[in-house]
Amino acid sequence: MTDHVGDVAVSTNTAVRTAFFVSDSTGITAETLGNALLANFPSIQFIRQTLPFIDTAESAHGVVREVNAATAVGALPIVFTTVKAPAVREVLTHADATVIDLLGGHMSELERALGTTASDQPGQYHGLGDLERYFARMRAVEYAIEHDDGQSLRALDAADVIIIAPSRCGKTPTTMYLALQYGLLVANYPLTDDDFPTDGLPPAIAKYARRCFGLTTTALRLSHVRFERRPNSRYSSLGQCTLELRRAEALYRRTRVPFLNSATKSVEEMSAVIIQSMKLRA
Repeated sequence: MTDHVGDVAVSTNTAVRTAFFVSDSTGITAETLGNALLANFPSIQFIRQTLPFIDTAESAHGVVREVNAATAVGALPIVFTTVKAPAVREVLTHADATVIDLLGGHMSELERALGTTASDQPGQYHGLGDLERYFARMRAVEYAIEHDDGQSLRALDAADVIIIAPSRCGKTPTTMYLALQYGLLVANYPLTDDDFPTDGLPPAIAKYARRCFGLTTTALRLSHVRFERRPNSRYSSLGQCTLELRRAEALYRRTRVPFLNSATKSVEEMSAVIIQSMKLRA
């Protein structure tokens, strides 16, 4: 049996709470920190809603009305906020919800430790404050796009890491995350039937073996993902997926390329493992 909360169908047998992420900027920090906390409560189903650019008392009153409306149709919501302006934060505390200030106490501790007050400008973390870092990320994204799925072999010697794997194992999202989040130059290269049989890495990337990192997954998961793209094809068949993964893993071991299984890991987790394994700057 299911009920509907807003436009989301939920099971009546599962605990459900609404979680709001309220920010005076993009909301990325509130989402990241808030979701990290919510992950510790897997038995509860959360209906998530992000409310960015809440930087005036007027917009904060609008948030309070929206939160109170959610309260009227369900359990008390959770509100995670990274709003810096005291006047705006004060309005949010009047919401009929559990309001968790993700910056408040820590900001005060940092101010005491550093002997200065924090800037009251919103969105500093995701702004253009560090132009060199910002442009490095943009260059990394351009590099990732150019070198996605082996489209270009130009300037591979500049790559911080080359992700290799059979098609649909998670190369592209991991590449883009490393580029945008860390400014790393990442290329990715697909292992296809043309690359086998072989004792070593494909010729295009063989001389960059020390920069290579492999991905694998389970055959069943890969088959499901490929089926969405090409249903009832050899490409998505369980047999083909099993063959490709076995060949890839054997290649990784033969050439001593580090690798991980992407089946149960998020992009963030995979990126952290790659950075640690390859000893990359981050």
